[in-house]
This record gives sequence, structure tokens and C-alpha cells, in this order.
Amino acid sequence: MSNIDEMSVNAIRVLAADAVQKANSGHPGLPLGAAAMAYELWAKHMKHNPKNPNWVNRDRFILSGGHGSTLLYSLLHLFGYGLTVEDLKQFRQLDSLTPGHPEYKHTVGVEATTGPLGAGMAMAVGMAMAEEHLASKFNKEGFPIVDHYTFVLGGDGCMMEGISSEAFSLAGTLALNKLIVFYDSNNISIEGDTEIAFTENVQKRFEAFGFQTLVVEDGNNLEEIGAAVEAAKADKTRPSMITVKTKIGFGCPSKEGKASAHGEPLGVENVTALKENLGWPTQEAFYVPEEVYDNYKKISENNGKEEDQWNALFSKYCETYPEMKELWEKHHDAAIANSLIDNEEFWSFNEKPDATRNLSGMVINRLKDLIPGLIGGSADLAPSTKTYMNGEGDFSKINYAGRNLHFGVRELAMAGIGNGLALHGGLRAYVSTFFVFSDYVKPMARLSSLMGIPVTYVLTHDSIGVGEDGPTHEPIEQLAMLRSMPNFTVFRPADATETIAGWYYAATSTSKPTALVLTRQNLPQLPGSSKEALKGGYIIDDATKSTPDAIIIASGSEVELSIRAKAELAKEGIDVRVVSMPSVDLFEEQSKEYQESVLPKGVRNRVVVEAASDFGWGKYIGLDGAYVTMKGFGASAPAGELFKKFGFTVENVVLTVKSVL
Repeated sequence: MSNIDEMSVNAIRVLAADAVQKANSGHPGLPLGAAAMAYELWAKHMKHNPKNPNWVNRDRFILSGGHGSTLLYSLLHLFGYGLTVEDLKQFRQLDSLTPGHPEYKHTVGVEATTGPLGAGMAMAVGMAMAEEHLASKFNKEGFPIVDHYTFVLGGDGCMMEGISSEAFSLAGTLALNKLIVFYDSNNISIEGDTEIAFTENVQKRFEAFGFQTLVVEDGNNLEEIGAAVEAAKADKTRPSMITVKTKIGFGCPSKEGKASAHGEPLGVENVTALKENLGWPTQEAFYVPEEVYDNYKKISENNGKEEDQWNALFSKYCETYPEMKELWEKHHDAAIANSLIDNEEFWSFNEKPDATRNLSGMVINRLKDLIPGLIGGSADLAPSTKTYMNGEGDFSKINYAGRNLHFGVRELAMAGIGNGLALHGGLRAYVSTFFVFSDYVKPMARLSSLMGIPVTYVLTHDSIGVGEDGPTHEPIEQLAMLRSMPNFTVFRPADATETIAGWYYAATSTSKPTALVLTRQNLPQLPGSSKEALKGGYIIDDATKSTPDAIIIASGSEVELSIRAKAELAKEGIDVRVVSMPSVDLFEEQSKEYQESVLPKGVRNRVVVEAASDFGWGKYIGLDGAYVTMKGFGASAPAGELFKKFGFTVENVVLTVKSVL
């Protein structure tokens, strides 16, 4: 290691330690131990340009161990991404650019929000899949315009989390050879030595997944690390996992190799000892010698030349293949689906009763021709969730151009991979499973919301209408769970028009994920349904009087039931308004005037009808309202019998409305 390289590595360590110490909060252990591998990668093997952090052909780097965020912030500062010393000094402080864990869109150069361990691993797999798909679609002989690697760094915690095994099992099956995983192996977790809970041979596990496995015995040996990276790149048939053996808290005499280095500041005396031990020229906090800054600047300038070369190549590509230039622009046009609002063919449907899952499948197969970047699949359930794109092929190691993804029975990793596909750019991703298994999906859906990325979650078999499979497969509390999540749109349509509206919203969203919650059983097409569904809630069947006697609010399959109950109530002179509420989230975004026009405050006689938990409906029902909802779990029987058993009948809705009058 040259002297300037050694100083450049130690600059990462010193800045990370100083930032954590000033905040009196954070995780110095990972940055101190992993600094050498990060420097070697970023300085000598990774294609990136600080002057244009969003260059489409950059290599991606994800810090899956997001608690070690000062490693990434130090890199972004030193390489010239715009993070200043003042930003580092504001680590973990309110409104700073250096929050406790890296946050996408918040800090320039952060490719993904990583906090839950292992999540970054799954997102990296999604990014690598995106690269392979776009390369297979766009690259021509002599024009490798999509040609980059995905690097992800994590530690023992990331390897323990089940999502990593799910994701890497699929990555090996797909032979994603441009995925390179760095395993920061220091044998320490928060509670102590990993021997207490984690003794498996990780290399053997990755070999079983189908990875090339490489080991760097000395985590401070730049030449050894560099050789491993090049060996990983040289393997064109497998993804690679590089185990880098490090010492947590490296350089701090009293903390090195100890669990106490993981998640607490080193302490003033230990920071002093660290700098002395590293031979740092001063004890001044946040000090970096000019020659170190000059070294990083020189590296960054060379990196910028790579983008210049790519820009020239891409320009020639567009001249040579104008039809591919047009396709490229469509792939990167976030507004490509907006015009569908007035497309009569898109909004057309057959009048016969049908399950909303089937109708969703119909819409997907319309969208595939209108949105060339649409890609997606299910957790081994496409025949049931109706998410297969006809004629588009299956994504596999022999056909990366396929648009149908097969995630296997891996719901958690599927959602994380969906995030990675969306984060990469150039694609619009959807993922799918049964609604009850949104419990497995939720953690990664939450990251979709945090990052503001428009992943679509197609969640079918939405109620006790699942029937014979019984309570393990019948969702009850899941609607409330997803509705409670900020920046996440839940859409449960009642018929074809509302299903098309839900997909239109999902396909045009730019800053929110969407869950489409769909039925297994057939539903009739409702004469009152309309594009007003895009407002989240609307009057689908109104009272004859300007002020109705009562209001029934329903979603999904229960809208039709509510309309039938309204007709029975009318025979007794009770004049009821039925409001279809496919999306509480979208209704909340409407003006107060619109909300009042649909649910006037003066009408307090209200009933909610929904085959799910009543949790969350209180704000619309108030103290005077009533519920026809689920009070417990479901049962195993034909769907029709279950709806009767649990009170989803015209008779019960009628009685419930009368009870509030």
C-alpha cells in the first residue's frame, strides 16, 4: 500500500470516528474495519462520476449495513459528491444530509435507503437483474451502452437475516455475474462474538447458491482486495461473494475486535488513541491533509472521463439505431402512461361478472404494450394472481430479455428485489402474492414508501372470499396494516372500472408505491362505477334526497352488497347513499369541499361494510356509526357460506343501517 493510499484509507476512518463522536451516537466499528475495501473499490474498480451522480451507466454501490453510514458519507465527501465537512459535523442531527442510516433521495450518492439488515442485499439483486434485462434489450455489437456492476457491502447481520438467503438463492439461479457482494466478516454482532448464534460456513452457503466465492484474509491489504474484485469481474457465469476478513473498530487499541466498537461512540480518549495509532498528522477533528483531498480529486477527474467516453458512445448509438433511441426514451419516461386517462380502449371491459384479479391481469396485458419498461412477477403464484405478461418470455439466465419474473416462494426478497428494479431506473416494477402474505412483504413495502418509489404490489385473494383454504389464507387485519403506512396507496376496487383506475394510478405514480388488493371471486360490473374512483371515494349510488337518511361506505366486493342493501332499504322508505371507497389514501388527498360533498358532516348515520378488520374506519363512522366487518379470523368453507356466517348479507346490512337511524 502506497503512503497516499494508506492516508486516503485512514481519512475515511478518521472522519467516520469524528462524526460519530461529535454526534455522541452512531456505529464506528464497520467504517473503521471496512475502510480499506471501500477505498480500493471506489478508487480503483468502480465506475462512478461525482459530477453526475445519476449517470445511467454508473456502477451501483449499496451499503446494506446501513448503520455504518459514516463510511458512505466519508466516501461521498472525499470523492466530491457535495457533502461538506459541515455536513459530516451534523451527522444524525435534525434536517442534516447525514442521517443515522443512508436515505435515498435525501443525500446525493445514496443508491438505496438501508436500515433493516439484509434489505440492501435484496435491492442489489434487483439492480443487477435490471442491468441484465436492459443490457439484453438495448446492447448492440460494439455498443455496450448498458454495462455496469452492482456492488453491495454488508456484514454478519446482513448474512444472518433470511432475506439475504432468499435473494442470493435467486441471484445464483439467475447467474447474475455482474453482482458482487462484499462480506465484511469480523465475527462480531451487538451481543458479542458471532459464535453465540452464527457458526455456519457462509462461503459454503454461497457456493450452494451458485456464487463464486473469494476470500481476502487481510482486510487492509489493498492489493489482495483489488485482485479479488478483478477475479469477481472475470467470472462471466456466476455472481461473486468476496469475504473480507476485517477487525471491527480497526485502529482503536482498546476497541478493536470488540462488540463495544459496533454501536457506540469510541469516546474522546479512544479517538485520540485511534489517530495516534494510525499515524494521523493531527488531533484536530475532521482534519484531512490537502494531499489526501488531491488524491481523491484526481481519481474523480479520471472517473469523469469514463462518462465522457460513454456519452460519445451513446450519441453514436442513437444515430446508428434511432428506433432504439426512441425505445430508450420510453423506458425512461415516467409520464408515459399519463395519456391513458382518455384512452377508451384502455378503459374498456366485458360486462360479465369477473374477479378483480382477472381484470387486473387483463390490464397488465394492455399495459405491457404501452409501457415497454413494465416488468414483474409473483412469488410462485402467477397463475393465481394473474400477473403473467403473455408473449413476453420468462426472465432467466438464458433469457434476460424476458419480462416475466419468477421469484419462487420468496415474498420478502421479492419485495426487496422489486425496490431494486425500481431504484435502478428504466423500469416500472410490479410484484405479486396473496394478500394475506403481505405480512411477509411489509418490511420492504415500507422501504418503498420511505424511498418514494412507485413499485406496484398486486395482492390477490383479498378476504374471506378465499374460502376453503381457511383462516391462514384469509386476510383480516392486512388492509388496516397497509393503510396505516405513510406515503403508500392502498386500492381495493369493486369492479372492472375501478380495477382499471387502480392500475392507471399505479402506472402513473412517480413518488408512491401502490397496493392493488383484488378478489378471487367474481364480482358484477356496477353501473355507477367511474373514473371518480381515482379520487379514492365517490358516490356510486346516491339517495334521491339531497340529504340522505344514512350513508353506507364500502370497498371491493362489499360495494355490490351495499348497493343491494340500499335497494331493500328503499322499499321501506329509507333513502341511503352508497359510497365506494377503493382508496382511503386517495380520498384523504382530496379537498375538504370534495370530501364534504361525498360524506357530509351533517349525516352521522353511517355504516362501513368491509370484509376485514374495522380498525381505521372510526374517523369516517364516528360515535354514531356501525360496522359490518370482521371481528375475528375466518374459517374453512366455500366463500358463499363464509360471507353468510360472518354477516355479509343484504339482511344484516339492512339491519345494521336501521340500527343507526
